[in-house]
Amino acid sequence: MARTTGRRTVLRLTGADEHARADEHTGAHEHSGAGQPPPRAGDNAGTGDNASAGTNARAGNSASAVTIGGAGDNAGAGKLPAVGEPVQANVMISAGRRPDTLAAEEPLEVRVGRGAKGSGQPLAVTMRTPGDDIDLAIGFLLTEGIIGAAEDVLTARLCAGTDPSQPTAEHTPNTYNVVDVSLAPHVPAPQTDPTRNFYTTSSCGVCGKASIDAVRTRSRFPVAGDQLTVTAATLSTLPDRLRARQRIFERTGGLHAAGLFTPAGDLVVMREDVGRHNAVDKVIGWAVREHRLPLRGHLLLVSGRASFELTQKASMAGIPLLAAVSAPSTLAVDLAEEVGMTLVGFLRGRTMNVYAGAHRIIL
Repeated sequence: MARTTGRRTVLRLTGADEHARADEHTGAHEHSGAGQPPPRAGDNAGTGDNASAGTNARAGNSASAVTIGGAGDNAGAGKLPAVGEPVQANVMISAGRRPDTLAAEEPLEVRVGRGAKGSGQPLAVTMRTPGDDIDLAIGFLLTEGIIGAAEDVLTARLCAGTDPSQPTAEHTPNTYNVVDVSLAPHVPAPQTDPTRNFYTTSSCGVCGKASIDAVRTRSRFPVAGDQLTVTAATLSTLPDRLRARQRIFERTGGLHAAGLFTPAGDLVVMREDVGRHNAVDKVIGWAVREHRLPLRGHLLLVSGRASFELTQKASMAGIPLLAAVSAPSTLAVDLAEEVGMTLVGFLRGRTMNVYAGAHRIIL
């Protein structure tokens, strides 16, 4: 059925035995991570294929377990307290120490220059989960419009950097947190002035942009004419398929995932990271190195929400369909409609909302 949310009509696809419903509000509530199980105490990290696993278990870094409402403490169960009535909860605290596994988060500096020897100028710093760093850097350069193909890069190497917080004479090397990329002679050098330089956190991939105009990077690979179609039944199986490949998430619960799929539901490549935008860049960087761009006839699934930045990254790689297990933003829907992309949100079991490009979904 169709329902109107604010100014848009959204195609609501619901299975016959599905009782879940999407939030009726748009833009106001954050649904990040919906569809993912809550992390268990001591089970809080996770990364995916090829990540350096964030295996930072330390014997002393453990939390006490807190249980709300122990067995037998169910008086008044099912009865909501009246407004102003104090809420009572029985709390049982079990003290103890045990190792915990955490998702690694470290800075990565991307330098860009010319010549085979590298020694480029700093362009961006992102907070990421170590692993697949070359793919991350290449994907970032592609989605920022700096390169358009593997041939635009002469070399990309992971190298030791220095700690800029120390005086020059006392610079100490860090551990491979710098990727130095040498561009081909025909590729224009990117802007590296302070108003253009990027600093991104693990939660935001466009935080360092100087203006909204700099955010709306135009894609070299139009998607509006892409003939991709996929059945709703196939789409409904993809979150479980992606989740099954998140090996480190099982241990940590702390990573986002991005997976590239065929219309038949086959997983082509999956990457995980503490930053959802980094996970997408790692997938796209892999595709660049494999000479697979544009990614026509493929779809991208992300484990969190569908933000503007993720929609733009998919567009820059020529991906015609972006699906997310959680909510899209209004700007993400605007961009999807503008470029002719299909955007699916709240993909959970047999339920999904189609916000743009519904013609690619076969019922």
